[in-house]
Amino acid sequence: MERQTIKKKSKVAPLIWGLLFGFIFGFLLQKGGATKYNVILGQLLLKDFTVLKIMLSAVVTGMVGIYFMKAMGWIELHPKTGSVGKSIVGGLIFGIGFAVLGYCPGTIAGAVGNGFLDALIGGIVGIWLGSWLFALAYPKLKGKFLKKGNFGSLTLPELLKVNPWVVIIPLGIIIILFLRWIESAGL
Repeated sequence: MERQTIKKKSKVAPLIWGLLFGFIFGFLLQKGGATKYNVILGQLLLKDFTVLKIMLSAVVTGMVGIYFMKAMGWIELHPKTGSVGKSIVGGLIFGIGFAVLGYCPGTIAGAVGNGFLDALIGGIVGIWLGSWLFALAYPKLKGKFLKKGNFGSLTLPELLKVNPWVVIIPLGIIIILFLRWIESAGL
């Protein structure tokens, strides 16, 4: 009798890949200057567009990379459902933290890696506090507000009922042209 071997998916491998890409992303954030408070403040004041350039570059790289890996069968996408309510609550929590401290979660990690105490103390405490407050409010928000304006787990290509590359290629070109324009304008 022939034994069949069932390939078990490793639960550790995605974590290792995530950690590796997290380190790379953090390194690039640091090299780009996005972990410095003055650079982030300059972006918020619309005087320094370094952060926008980094994030738009990450969007293009991410969308091409994710859909390439999906096309190769290396990954499966499982988008979470979204809603207007979730976007409002998440945007408010993110915005308040960003306005108070001047860092987003990714730049907090990078700034902590650089040894910036404001990010370590204010950022980590802020993430814990914000998470705790959300956890306290969640039972009241989940049934009433978070489901308002539910738009499901559709991606833009699914919504338009087209092959993902029909969205990715033109959007990638538009973002790259916009980045070139920002650079040529000296922003």
